Amino acid sequence: MPLYEHVFLARQDASPQQVEELTTQMTGIVEGLGGKVTKTENWGVRSLTYRMNKNRKAHFVLLNIDAPSAAIAEIERQERISEDVIRYLSVRVEELEEGPSAMMRKADRDRERDDRGGGFRGEREGGFRGDREGGFRGDRGPRRPREEAETTDGE
Repeated sequence: MPLYEHVFLARQDASPQQVEELTTQMTGIVEGLGGKVTKTENWGVRSLTYRMNKNRKAHFVLLNIDAPSAAIAEIERQERISEDVIRYLSVRVEELEEGPSAMMRKADRDRERDDRGGGFRGEREGGFRGDREGGFRGDRGPRRPREEAETTDGE
Protein backbone atom coordinates (compact mmCIF):
# COMPACT_ATOMS: atom_id res chain seq x y z
CA MET A 1 0.00 0.00 0.00
CA PRO A 2 1.15 3.57 -0.55
CA LEU A 3 2.66 5.53 2.35
CA TYR A 4 1.61 9.08 3.24
CA GLU A 5 2.55 11.83 5.65
CA HIS A 6 -0.53 13.85 6.52
CA VAL A 7 -0.48 17.09 8.54
CA PHE A 8 -3.54 19.06 9.56
CA LEU A 9 -3.91 22.35 11.39
CA ALA A 10 -6.79 22.79 13.83
CA ARG A 11 -8.09 26.12 15.11
CA GLN A 12 -6.24 27.64 18.05
CA ASP A 13 -9.37 27.91 20.18
CA ALA A 14 -10.12 24.20 19.79
CA SER A 15 -9.34 22.41 23.04
CA PRO A 16 -6.68 19.69 23.14
CA GLN A 17 -9.50 17.17 23.66
CA GLN A 18 -11.20 18.33 20.45
CA VAL A 19 -7.91 17.99 18.56
CA GLU A 20 -7.49 14.49 20.01
CA GLU A 21 -11.03 13.61 18.89
CA LEU A 22 -10.27 14.85 15.36
CA THR A 23 -7.12 12.73 15.32
CA THR A 24 -9.07 9.68 16.53
CA GLN A 25 -11.75 10.31 13.90
CA MET A 26 -9.13 10.46 11.10
CA THR A 27 -7.44 7.32 12.40
CA GLY A 28 -10.83 5.54 12.45
CA ILE A 29 -11.48 6.51 8.81
CA VAL A 30 -8.10 5.14 7.73
CA GLU A 31 -8.57 1.87 9.60
CA GLY A 32 -12.15 1.52 8.32
CA LEU A 33 -10.88 1.69 4.73
CA GLY A 34 -8.21 -0.98 5.23
CA GLY A 35 -5.17 1.10 6.18
CA LYS A 36 -3.29 1.88 9.37
CA VAL A 37 -1.81 4.92 11.05
CA THR A 38 1.76 4.01 11.99
CA LYS A 39 2.61 7.18 13.91
CA THR A 40 0.72 10.14 15.37
CA GLU A 41 2.47 13.26 16.61
CA ASN A 42 0.81 16.27 18.17
CA TRP A 43 3.16 19.22 17.69
CA GLY A 44 1.06 21.48 19.90
CA VAL A 45 -0.04 25.05 19.30
CA ARG A 46 2.38 26.90 17.03
CA SER A 47 2.37 30.35 15.44
CA LEU A 48 1.40 30.57 11.79
CA THR A 49 3.55 32.50 9.34
CA TYR A 50 0.51 34.43 8.19
CA ARG A 51 -3.13 34.65 9.23
CA MET A 52 -5.41 31.91 7.94
CA ASN A 53 -9.17 32.32 8.38
CA LYS A 54 -8.52 34.95 11.09
CA ASN A 55 -6.26 32.55 13.05
CA ARG A 56 -2.71 33.46 14.08
CA LYS A 57 -1.93 30.13 15.76
CA ALA A 58 -3.03 26.53 15.26
CA HIS A 59 -2.73 23.02 16.66
CA PHE A 60 -0.43 20.96 14.38
CA VAL A 61 -0.88 17.17 14.07
CA LEU A 62 1.15 14.72 11.95
CA LEU A 63 -0.13 11.29 10.89
CA ASN A 64 2.05 8.69 9.15
CA ILE A 65 -0.39 6.60 7.13
CA ASP A 66 -0.10 3.28 5.32
CA ALA A 67 -3.39 3.13 3.40
CA PRO A 68 -4.98 3.14 -0.06
CA SER A 69 -5.54 6.49 -1.77
CA ALA A 70 -9.29 6.23 -1.12
CA ALA A 71 -8.60 6.58 2.62
CA ILE A 72 -6.62 9.79 2.04
CA ALA A 73 -9.39 11.16 -0.19
CA GLU A 74 -11.95 10.46 2.55
CA ILE A 75 -9.80 12.07 5.28
CA GLU A 76 -9.37 15.20 3.17
CA ARG A 77 -13.11 15.30 2.44
CA GLN A 78 -13.90 15.11 6.16
CA GLU A 79 -11.36 17.84 6.94
CA ARG A 80 -12.92 20.14 4.31
CA ILE A 81 -16.27 19.69 6.06
CA SER A 82 -14.89 20.22 9.58
CA GLU A 83 -14.94 23.79 10.89
CA ASP A 84 -12.09 23.01 13.30
CA VAL A 85 -9.57 22.20 10.53
CA ILE A 86 -7.89 25.26 8.99
CA ARG A 87 -5.55 23.51 6.53
CA TYR A 88 -4.30 20.03 5.69
CA LEU A 89 -1.59 18.54 3.51
CA SER A 90 -1.05 14.94 2.42
CA VAL A 91 2.24 13.91 0.82
CA ARG A 92 2.97 10.49 -0.65
CA VAL A 93 6.42 9.24 0.44
CA GLU A 94 8.62 6.30 -0.51
CA GLU A 95 9.17 5.31 3.12
CA LEU A 96 7.93 6.54 6.46
CA GLU A 97 10.39 8.19 8.83
CA GLU A 98 11.21 6.09 11.88
CA GLY A 99 11.45 7.76 15.27
CA PRO A 100 10.48 11.34 16.02
CA SER A 101 9.90 13.79 13.16
CA ALA A 102 12.10 16.82 12.56
CA MET A 103 9.63 19.03 14.44
CA MET A 104 9.77 16.83 17.53
CA ARG A 105 13.58 16.66 17.40
CA LYS A 106 13.67 20.47 17.24
CA ALA A 107 11.34 20.72 20.24
CA ASP A 108 13.63 18.35 22.17
CA ARG A 109 16.70 20.44 21.27
CA ASP A 110 14.93 23.63 22.37
CA ARG A 111 13.88 22.01 25.64
CA GLU A 112 17.45 20.84 26.34
CA ARG A 113 18.81 24.33 25.62
CA ASP A 114 16.28 25.87 28.00
CA ASP A 115 17.24 23.34 30.69
CA ARG A 116 20.89 24.37 30.32
CA GLY A 117 19.93 27.97 31.06
CA GLY A 118 20.10 29.61 27.64
CA GLY A 119 17.19 31.86 28.55
CA PHE A 120 17.57 35.07 26.62
CA ARG A 121 19.91 36.37 23.98
CA GLY A 122 22.62 37.74 26.26
CA GLU A 123 23.24 34.41 27.97
CA ARG A 124 23.87 32.35 24.85
CA GLU A 125 27.31 31.71 23.50
CA GLY A 126 28.05 34.00 20.58
CA GLY A 127 24.90 35.98 21.32
CA PHE A 128 24.36 39.70 21.28
CA ARG A 129 27.60 41.51 22.26
CA GLY A 130 29.06 38.20 23.37
CA ASP A 131 32.38 39.06 21.77
CA ARG A 132 32.87 42.25 23.84
CA GLU A 133 35.14 40.99 26.60
CA GLY A 134 36.20 43.57 29.17
CA GLY A 135 34.34 46.48 27.57
CA PHE A 136 36.46 46.83 24.42
CA ARG A 137 35.63 50.19 22.81
CA GLY A 138 37.59 49.98 19.56
CA ASP A 139 39.40 53.14 18.40
CA ARG A 140 37.24 55.53 20.43
CA GLY A 141 39.69 55.86 23.31
CA PRO A 142 38.97 55.70 27.02
CA ARG A 143 35.73 57.02 28.46
CA ARG A 144 35.94 60.43 30.18
CA PRO A 145 34.47 60.97 33.65
CA ARG A 146 31.02 62.61 33.57
CA GLU A 147 32.03 65.91 35.24
CA GLU A 148 34.87 66.42 32.78
CA ALA A 149 32.60 65.73 29.82
CA GLU A 150 30.04 68.32 31.01
CA THR A 151 32.62 71.12 31.50
CA THR A 152 34.29 70.68 28.11
CA ASP A 153 30.99 70.45 26.21
CA GLY A 154 29.55 73.61 27.76
CA GLU A 155 32.30 76.01 26.50
